[in-house]
Amino acid sequence: MSEPPRHNLPAEPNRFVGRERDVDDLCGLLGETRVVTLCGVGGIGKTRLALRVAARLVPSYPGGVWLVELARLTRGELILQEIGHALGIHEEGTRPLLDTVTARLRDTHALLLLDNCEHLIDQCAEVAAELVAACRGLGILATSREPLRIASELVWRVPPLDLPDERHPDAESVLLFVDRAAAAGTRLSQASRADVVRLCRALDGLPLALELAAARTSLLSPGQIVDRIDGRFSLLTTGGRTAPPRQRTLLAAVEWSYDLLSAKEQVLLRRLSVFAGSFDLELAEQICADRPISEAEIVDLLGALVDKSLVLCDEERRRYRLLETIKHYAAERLAEAAEREVLRDRHLEVLCELQLRHFATEMVEPDLPWPVRLAALTASRSLVDDQRAALDWAIASGNAPLGLRLCAYSTSLLPVSSANPAEIVGWVERLLALDLTQVSDEQIAHAQAYLAYGLEGRDELARSLECASASLAGLGDDNVFPTCVMHSLVVILLLRMGLVDEALHHAETGLAVATASGDQWNQAAGLAGLSAVALTRGRLREAQCHGEEALAKARQHGHRWLLARTATQLGAVAEARGDLVKALAQYELAIPWLEELNGTIELARCLARIGRVAALLHEFGVARERLAASLSLSRQTGQRQSVARCLVGLSVLAEAEGDLESSVLAAASATALRESMGQLSATSRIEELLTRARGKLGESRTAALWSRGRTMSPDDAARQVLAGERPVQAGPLVAEPVRHSLLTAREQEIAALLTRGLSNRAIAEELVISPATVARHIANIMEKLGYTSRAQIAVWAAEQPRGSA
Repeated sequence: MSEPPRHNLPAEPNRFVGRERDVDDLCGLLGETRVVTLCGVGGIGKTRLALRVAARLVPSYPGGVWLVELARLTRGELILQEIGHALGIHEEGTRPLLDTVTARLRDTHALLLLDNCEHLIDQCAEVAAELVAACRGLGILATSREPLRIASELVWRVPPLDLPDERHPDAESVLLFVDRAAAAGTRLSQASRADVVRLCRALDGLPLALELAAARTSLLSPGQIVDRIDGRFSLLTTGGRTAPPRQRTLLAAVEWSYDLLSAKEQVLLRRLSVFAGSFDLELAEQICADRPISEAEIVDLLGALVDKSLVLCDEERRRYRLLETIKHYAAERLAEAAEREVLRDRHLEVLCELQLRHFATEMVEPDLPWPVRLAALTASRSLVDDQRAALDWAIASGNAPLGLRLCAYSTSLLPVSSANPAEIVGWVERLLALDLTQVSDEQIAHAQAYLAYGLEGRDELARSLECASASLAGLGDDNVFPTCVMHSLVVILLLRMGLVDEALHHAETGLAVATASGDQWNQAAGLAGLSAVALTRGRLREAQCHGEEALAKARQHGHRWLLARTATQLGAVAEARGDLVKALAQYELAIPWLEELNGTIELARCLARIGRVAALLHEFGVARERLAASLSLSRQTGQRQSVARCLVGLSVLAEAEGDLESSVLAAASATALRESMGQLSATSRIEELLTRARGKLGESRTAALWSRGRTMSPDDAARQVLAGERPVQAGPLVAEPVRHSLLTAREQEIAALLTRGLSNRAIAEELVISPATVARHIANIMEKLGYTSRAQIAVWAAEQPRGSA
C-alpha cells in the first residue's frame, strides 16, 4: 500500500508572479498564530496567494495541508461535509460529523485552507472556532471578503500588486501583465511599456483585472485597452459611491470585459453561470444551446471565452469552469435577462436525464465491459456539485417530481459511491416535505427506497426497514431493479436485527425476481444475500455454494463493487469453515477492486480481515502491513468502528507472536472504543483471550493490563503492537473487574433453551414473550459471543457451569 497523500492542493495553472514577500510573511505568521484570514475584494488574488502559502507549508504539517473549496456550496450544513471530503472522512452512523472530523484532526499537526468563506461566513466562523478549540495542532488559513471574527484570528488584508513608479518600473503588476500577455501570444515591445504602466495604475494592481486585460492583447494594444478602461471608470456608479475604489475598479474591469464580448458570447457566458462546478462541452451544449445560440456554435463560443480568460479549462480542454467573480457577475446578467428560471429548470431536467443514463449503464444494462460501466460511474460522480445545485432548485421551485427522480437515479446515492448517509436522508426528506400532489405513488416508493439506504448507513435500522418495506409495497411489477435492490437491503437489515427467517424470505424473493428478468446485478446480490443467511444459520456448505454462484454472476456483470462484495462473502464463509488460507486469498482478491473504486471504508474493512487471518496463519509481515494500512485508512475516514476492528486484529497478531500482554492491551482499547460508541463490547474471543492471559500472567497482572489498555488511546495501543514493543511493567494499578459473564439473565435463559433445540416460537411460548423478541435476543447473543449460528450458542451454553451460562 502506498503512503497516503499529505495534501490535496492543485497544481498551479500558470507561473506565480510577485508577492514573494507576502508569501514569506504569511508562512511566518502561520508558525505563530493558528488562524489567519486573507481578506480582500473578489479578484484581489486571495485564493492564489493562499494556495502558494499552503504549498510552501506542506513540509511543516505532518498531518497534511488540506484545501476545502466552499464557493460552490449553497448551505452552511455542507461545510463540514466538504471538510470531511477533503480529509477523506466518511460519516459514521448517527455520530455528528463534527465529532468525526475533530477526532481525525485532534492529535495531528495539520492545516486547513478554507477558500471563499464569505457567502457562508457565520457557519464558517462557527465550524472554524469549534475545530480550533478541539484540535490543538490545527491551523486554519481562510480566504474571505470579510473576517471570520473568531477568537485568535489574525486578519491579513491582501494588498493589490505593487504599482510601477520611476524607481521601480518593473513592479509586480507590470510583471504579471507582461507574463499573462505572453501566455496569450503577445510579446510586448519596450515601446508599449509606458502604456502598460498606465494600464497597471488604472487597474490599481488588481490581479484579476490585469489578467482580463492581458487576455485582450491579442486584439488590442495596451494603449487601446487603457483608453477604453479610463472611459469606463469615469462613468462607473454600479459599485456605489461609498464602495472602496478597488471594488469599483474590479466591477468595471469585469463589466468592461463582458461588454467587449460579442452578443452570443455574452449569452453563453451568463448561461454558464448555472453550473455549480466544472462542466464539459456536452453538458454546456445540452443546457445552454437555445435561441440565439445553436448547439453547433457552443464549441467555438466556449473556446473564445477560454481564450479571453473568462472561462478556465484543464490541459486537455475536457472540463471547464468559471472564476467565482465572473460566475457571480454572469449570474446577475442571467437574472437581468429573465433567463434564470428557464436555465435552472433545464439544468434540473438535463441532470435527471444524464443520471438516469449513467445509472442504467453502470448498474442495469447487461453484458457491458467494465470500462464502460466505470466511465458512467466516473461521469455520475463528476456531477455531484451540479446535482446538489439542481436539488436545491427543485426544492426552491417546488418541483418535487424531478427532484425525487434525480435522487432515485443517481449512483452517488448508492453504496458503490460511499455516499454520505446524512446527505441522502436530508435531500429526500426535504423533497418529501414539498407538495406531492403531482408525484406518483411509484415516485414516492423510489424516494423511500433511497431514504432507506441513507437510514441504514446511519444505523437507524428500524426506520430504514420501515421505509424499505413501504417502498416494496409501492413499487409495481415493472420496477424490477429497485424492487430487487430493496429486497437485498431488507436482507441486510433483518440479518443485522437477528431476524434470519424473514431475511431468507426476502433473499429468495429478490433472487427469483432478478432471475426471471435477467438482472445480473441483483442475481449476484441475491445470491450473496442467500450466502449470508446460510452462514448465519451455520450451514456452511450451502453458504459456500451460494457464494460461488454470486461471484460467478458478479463476474458476468463486471462491476467491481459486486465482485468485491461477493469475494469478501466467500472469505467470511472460508473463515467459518476454518480454511484460513482460502479466506486470505478471497479477501486479497477484493483489494484491487476496492482500490479501483476508491471505496475507502470497504477497503479498510477488508484489509483488517486480511491482517487478522494472516496473523492466525503466522504470516506476520503481511498481517502487520495490512493492519497498518487499514488503521491509516480508518483514521483518514474517521470511522471508529474500523479503528476498533483494527485493534482486534492487532490483538490477534500480538498473541500469535507470543506477546500476550500487548494483546490484552489492544483488546481492552478496542473494547473501550466500542463502548464509547454505545456498542456491545464483550465477545467470546476477548473472553477466551482473558482466560488464557489469567492462566499465563495471573489474575492481577491481567486485570492491571486490562485497566491500562482501557485508558490507552487507540493510536498508542496500535503503535505498541505495530512496533513490536513489549509493555513496560507498570506500577500498581487499580484493576477494573473483567466481566466473566457476557449475557444478561434473559439471554442466559434463551441460550439454555437453545440446547433443547427449541424454535423461536417454542421459546417465546415458554417465556411468554413474542418470537420477534426472541429473535432479537438471539442476535444479541451471537454478537456478544461472536457466533454465527444457533447451534454454536447451544454448544457454548451446554459447556457452561450450571447457573453461569
